[in-house]
Amino acid sequence: MNTSSSNCPYSIKLLAFGFGAGYSPVAPGTMGTLVAVPLYLLLEPLPLFAYLGVVFAISILGIFICGMASEGMGVHDHPGIVWDEIAGYLVTMIAAPTGWPWVVAGFVLFRFFDILKPWPIGMIDKQVDGGLGIMLDDILAGIASLILLQIAAKFIL
Repeated sequence: MNTSSSNCPYSIKLLAFGFGAGYSPVAPGTMGTLVAVPLYLLLEPLPLFAYLGVVFAISILGIFICGMASEGMGVHDHPGIVWDEIAGYLVTMIAAPTGWPWVVAGFVLFRFFDILKPWPIGMIDKQVDGGLGIMLDDILAGIASLILLQIAAKFIL
């Protein structure tokens, strides 16, 4: 696996690798999701419309960032590319209740769906190529997690 290709601009790789989290030798996806937590905490106070706009922008940018990194490195969906985990976690946390229990619950739910990739997430992961494919399975994992988190919030709050 080629991880040091010079065909990928440093700035793109820095973003794709979650500011270095993707270099973790153990569970780079989990480390990438951890990077998303402080980013979420910074975005949480925004009005819902603004939060959705930021998440949309991060997701659309991710298609290009992940695609360029993957192509430049010559490896489709390299494990170190974690921008998709960052976007997926932010999707999970759309309109989440405030407080650390919800931050942790969203983290656990997102990692569950991202790792196990139940249908249709796994099918999308295998069938869609490029930056869109890298991003789409994590966005779907985020949507599944978002739904469960919102259901839990309705019953608990």
